[in-house]
Amino acid sequence: MNALKSIGPYFLLCSLVILLRSLPGIAEQNQSTQRDGQHDFDFSFGNWKTHIKRLQHPLTGSTTWVEYDGATVVSKVWSGRANLAELEADGPAGHLENLSLRLYNPQAHKWSLNYANSRGGTMNVPPTIGEFKNGRGEFYDTEPINGRSILVRNVWSDITADSCRFEQSFSEDRGKTWEVNWIAVDTRIKDGSAGAH
Repeated sequence: MNALKSIGPYFLLCSLVILLRSLPGIAEQNQSTQRDGQHDFDFSFGNWKTHIKRLQHPLTGSTTWVEYDGATVVSKVWSGRANLAELEADGPAGHLENLSLRLYNPQAHKWSLNYANSRGGTMNVPPTIGEFKNGRGEFYDTEPINGRSILVRNVWSDITADSCRFEQSFSEDRGKTWEVNWIAVDTRIKDGSAGAH
């Protein structure tokens, strides 16, 4: 009888653990919070040839796109827990000089993507926040654009050793529909001798 009394609490605890692990979403949530994504941007280090398509007037119904060609240089910071991307490109619509500082937060297991361009000279506020899952990175924020609060999504996809795709979209209806306004396709410069011009 005493043996059964001592087994009772142990059996109850084991049953509770098994039950919690079987509930939908609990196992996935636990794995997500434990995943260390500090090397998710390692693919991006180095020199890239960049082709950009930009929607000239987002959220206006316009379908006029402009294109740019240039280069991106991505430097490792803090052993990969951060990196700095410098983009310089030219096209019929003018010259672009953009900077992206990407920072990994080890407590939240999330990245923040912080942007600036040479015209403004300040970082965007707020940054887009997100993570990579199954080789795809998704990052979100809400920004005031033309007097409206717009949901912004940045997506990294089609990632290989020598190429990747970045896409920015805006949503006026809280993510029900998205309008893509920026597409950048990068191809690695293998000799490493070329940088941003």
